[in-house]
Amino acid sequence: MGHHQVVGSVNAPIAEEAETRERFNRLLAALRPKLHRYCARMTGSVIDGEDVLQDALAKAFAALPGAGPIANPEGWLFRIAHNTALDFLRRRARSQTTLSDEDMNMVADPVNVTGDRQIVAAGLHTFMRLPVAQRSSVILMDVLGYSLQEIGSVLDTSIPTIKAALHRGRTRPRELADEPDDRPVPALSEPQRSLLDSYVDRFNARDFDAIRDMLADEVRLELVAKTRMNGRKEVGTYFHNYAQTQDWRFVIGFVEGRPAAIACDRSTGVPSYFVLLEWRGGKLLAIRDFRYARYAIDGAELSVITRRK
Repeated sequence: MGHHQVVGSVNAPIAEEAETRERFNRLLAALRPKLHRYCARMTGSVIDGEDVLQDALAKAFAALPGAGPIANPEGWLFRIAHNTALDFLRRRARSQTTLSDEDMNMVADPVNVTGDRQIVAAGLHTFMRLPVAQRSSVILMDVLGYSLQEIGSVLDTSIPTIKAALHRGRTRPRELADEPDDRPVPALSEPQRSLLDSYVDRFNARDFDAIRDMLADEVRLELVAKTRMNGRKEVGTYFHNYAQTQDWRFVIGFVEGRPAAIACDRSTGVPSYFVLLEWRGGKLLAIRDFRYARYAIDGAELSVITRRK
C-alpha cells in the first residue's frame, strides 16, 4: 500500500482545502478499481460491491475535513471500505464479522504463496463461503498483493491473526473448486425477455427516439462513477451521448442472475461492461450503466442469452 503524500488538514484555508480535495479525487480515481475489487469479493457481488464502494467513498469525503493529516491515504481508504463492507454484511446477516481469539495461536507462514492462481481466479461466490476474517485477509494479500503489515493496518489486527486467517482461508477455495455449482440457472419470463429484446434491438439500431418512448416519466439513471439523472427529459440526453460513440454492441444476458444489457467490444466481441434495467408496467423505470466503471465486470458472473431465430 503506497504511502502517498499527506492528505487532509483540520483548519486549512479554503484554497488549501480545495487542493486537498483535488489530490484526494485523483487518488480515488486511481484506487477505485482496486477498492471495488475488494468490496466485490467481500460482498460476493460486483453490483453490491459498487454499492458498498460508493457508501465508503461518501464516508471518506464526509470525514476528510476533520481527519487531520493522513499519512497513508490508501490504507485509510481501504480501512473505511473494509468497515463499510462489514456493516453491509452485518445488515445482510450472512457471515461472522469478527476474528476469533483462537486464531492468535496459529502462525503459519503465508509468504511462501506468491499469487496462488486458483485463489486469485476464484469466483465471488467462492469467497462468500469463507468466514469474513479469512475472506478479507486472502483478498488483500493474494488478490490485491498487500503485505502483512498493510493488512494489519486495514483490519486493525495482529500479524499472527492474519497469518492464521490466511492459512485457513487459502485451503477452502481449493476444496470448493472441485464442488459442483448447484445454484439455479437464471431465467427470463416472456414479458422480461420481450422488453429486454426490444431495448437492445433499438439500442443497436441507434433508434434512440424509440427508446425515449420506453422511458417512464420518473425514470432514474445512474451512470456509475460519473453522474446521475432523473426524469425523461434529463435522461434523454444520455442517449444523445451514446450516439456519439461507436465502440459498443449490446447483447442480452444475465449479470449475477439479474437481466442485463451487456456491452461487447465491437472489434473483439468481448463483454466490456453492462447495463442493469428496471421496468414497471412496460416502461423503463431505472437504468444503471457501468460504462465508466468497467472495473465492475472483473469477476462478475455473466452469461449471454442466445437470440431467438
